[in-house]
Amino acid sequence: MQTVPYTLIKNNHMKKYIFLVSLISFFIGTPSCSDYLERDISTAIDEELVNTVYSYSRSRLEGLYTTLPSGFFEVGGAMIASASDEAEHTYQNSMIHFFNTGSWDPFVNPDDTWATYYTGIRNVNLFLANVSEINLDMYRLDPRESQQMIYKQRLEEIEQWKYQARFLRAFYYFELIKRYGGVPIIEKALEWGDDVTNIKRNTLSECVNYIISECDVAASKLYVVQPSAELGKATKGAALALKAKVLLYAASDLWNTPSWAGSYANPELISLSTDNRVTRWKSAADAAKAVIDLSGTGYALANNYRNLFLRGDSYQNSEHILVRRGGTSNSFEIANYPIGFDRGESGTTPSQNLVDAYEVIEDNIAVPFDWNNPVHAASPYSNRDPRLNMNIITNNSNYKGRNVEIWNGGRDGKPIPLASRTGYYLKKYVDENIDLLKNTVSVHSWSLIRLADVYLWYAEALNEYDPGHPDIKIYVDRVRQRQGVNMPALPSGLTQQQMRSAIRHERFVELAFEGHRFWDARRWMIASTVFNSPLKGVEITKTPSNTFNYSIINVENRTFEPKMHFYPIPQQELLKMPEWKQNPLW
Repeated sequence: MQTVPYTLIKNNHMKKYIFLVSLISFFIGTPSCSDYLERDISTAIDEELVNTVYSYSRSRLEGLYTTLPSGFFEVGGAMIASASDEAEHTYQNSMIHFFNTGSWDPFVNPDDTWATYYTGIRNVNLFLANVSEINLDMYRLDPRESQQMIYKQRLEEIEQWKYQARFLRAFYYFELIKRYGGVPIIEKALEWGDDVTNIKRNTLSECVNYIISECDVAASKLYVVQPSAELGKATKGAALALKAKVLLYAASDLWNTPSWAGSYANPELISLSTDNRVTRWKSAADAAKAVIDLSGTGYALANNYRNLFLRGDSYQNSEHILVRRGGTSNSFEIANYPIGFDRGESGTTPSQNLVDAYEVIEDNIAVPFDWNNPVHAASPYSNRDPRLNMNIITNNSNYKGRNVEIWNGGRDGKPIPLASRTGYYLKKYVDENIDLLKNTVSVHSWSLIRLADVYLWYAEALNEYDPGHPDIKIYVDRVRQRQGVNMPALPSGLTQQQMRSAIRHERFVELAFEGHRFWDARRWMIASTVFNSPLKGVEITKTPSNTFNYSIINVENRTFEPKMHFYPIPQQELLKMPEWKQNPLW
């Protein structure tokens, strides 16, 4: 019988509960070399205290949020951007390169988060099973008005906790299905000895419907705005936004085109039924608009695009809908400062593919950058979309008090070990005010859903079911013309295909390094084209007259096969669940 790892075990002799900190799911019995396991930690907390004391339950709720993804070191110490056409990771021994070379399979997956998210789900289930046991009698039985007020406040808080937990569970299920397709929906905390051999994978449709239902329930109860002491916690807007994102995926090509999987015997695990796609797109558009129109949120585009990802209090910015709040550190700066700066290790280096996507502004008109245009090629970083300079360090631009020398022989260029192979360094999310020699730090928070993203969901879905609708251009232009970016508006009269390309382009540049491109390319089914194309960079030489010559180079040839639209189910799970079918083509 399959064993079921657990987060809470009763010790029959000591009658204590022991909490385990690990990244194993209830499906994993024997850890593989790819599992990142921590040693079990006993807190030796009495069972009654765990289940009945308010403060312990509050701490358990806080713990449920720790499974939310943070993209700073997501795969092998790298950002997921380096497994897309956005970037190249400098360390060639990082597991992120398994994606790019096609060297991954059901045994070795550099982003195998099956265990992580099922552990998060089980923790939610365990929390929900016990949260109603919290003992508030000390307030309930005290007739003083002040104590009765506390009693009512605590009851309300506990109700909020339940719906926050349900939102988080829905979020973790979405993270699973976008990777693996249909997965088992588990709503109880399984224990040692439970018979799990009959557990089946739910269909993708069942998973989508479940997540949407949970989002609806959570949205009906969660606060529109959390109290100041609870900023960063799930809100009504976050629940509605997760619903909109799931519906966007449900309408997109990948989940509606099972033909890529060939004669796969269980298409219901990786695709939805053949319902009217227009209806799906309309549902996605309506859901995104519900977020935009939600009253009382205060959502607004930030007036400083760069600070949106830098300031220690950026998690409070009105553009963010859901953020993984981080602590103080400088590890991201160490990993990503240009190699010529003290303790800098280069890390995620942006690609020429991405740099070329930032448009040129000519006479207040945005035009594509073109290396064959002599004016563009002579000064490749002039008059560009301002977001280029906010996201990416280009050659000879000023950073931390000096110009960055990415040319061959420069302080930040080849042939220095770990110098950028692409000719660029990362700027987004990197705090240039940190002094690594003094070991100063700053707060880093990871944006999971923000308003600009929702605007682009709305425009994308609306363009697919009602092309020509005026809101499409309005909301894309709002992203482009935000204060501090001020890009020219899109031309009028674009066809549906032209607008589709414009929206996809806008997502590429606006959301760069935020973990979206890796998934967008899959759901649009363009990964076989863009991820199979060479990742490009620029070779830079300095002339005797202190000018620069730029030549485009192929940094890396990459591999994407159709089977990679979904991750393989981990092989150790299939060994324990022999009736399960592996995902197609693996």
